[in-house]
Amino acid sequence: MTINLARMQSASRGGQFRAVRLHGADPAMLDPFMGIDHAWMSAPTFPPHPHAGFSAVTYLFQDSETDIDNRDSLGNSVMVKPGGLHWTAAGRGVVHREDPAVLGRTAHLLQIFINLPQTRQNDTPFALTLAPQEVPVVQLPGVTVRVPLGSFGEQHSPLAPPTDVTLLDVFVQDGASFTLPVAAGQRAFIMPIAGSADIDGQPFGLEELAAPVLAPFDSDASYQLRARAGATRLAIFIGQPLHQPVLSNGPMAFADAQSLTAAAAAYHRGEMGKL
Repeated sequence: MTINLARMQSASRGGQFRAVRLHGADPAMLDPFMGIDHAWMSAPTFPPHPHAGFSAVTYLFQDSETDIDNRDSLGNSVMVKPGGLHWTAAGRGVVHREDPAVLGRTAHLLQIFINLPQTRQNDTPFALTLAPQEVPVVQLPGVTVRVPLGSFGEQHSPLAPPTDVTLLDVFVQDGASFTLPVAAGQRAFIMPIAGSADIDGQPFGLEELAAPVLAPFDSDASYQLRARAGATRLAIFIGQPLHQPVLSNGPMAFADAQSLTAAAAAYHRGEMGKL
């Protein structure tokens, strides 16, 4: 089975924000995901901004030094706790912002951008929140798997988001291994969060800025992941490709130009609200 390695890129904004980014130049590479930022943020970095046509999801790692203060123009105000997740389904448009709750403390997070099925891209926006204690956990020999989205083994996340995807936060002790199943037709990719690992013997890690991408197959497949040179943390993403066009102007993305133009005009008229 072929395993492709996608290149990640480092980014920063002053001394208050740095990230390792995985954004596909080819939208089909990560479909239905549109991009991931693995980030560290210690001060407000991004002013209130719009999103439309897709979902913006924040997952806060358990080692985060502070909460994330998440607010949107729908009136939601949520403190995302370490180990928790917040999903904003932007639909036809919403304005939001996220800041560390305690300035000077570092929030360690994933910012995940997930496409919406075309039939739901103009729906009314809404938000979902998952508290840390609600995240299912699978314990294997030398391996801990948190399941904030989707499922792993017999454990299922209680969230039912508008795009059916899986997110696994996996801690693997030095030398331990586990098997990752991928169902027929699904796409999976793995972001190294800390340390390094190999998948079916092929090495990858944060230092190499390499993320394995597993393409859909006609039959179920499974992969062996093993930590190497110390304990390893991985974020694993799995989803069914939507196979639809992606037209983007940055903070908005739709499957057709008419919806993209309409959303941009609605934002400039103030119809998405403000913060």
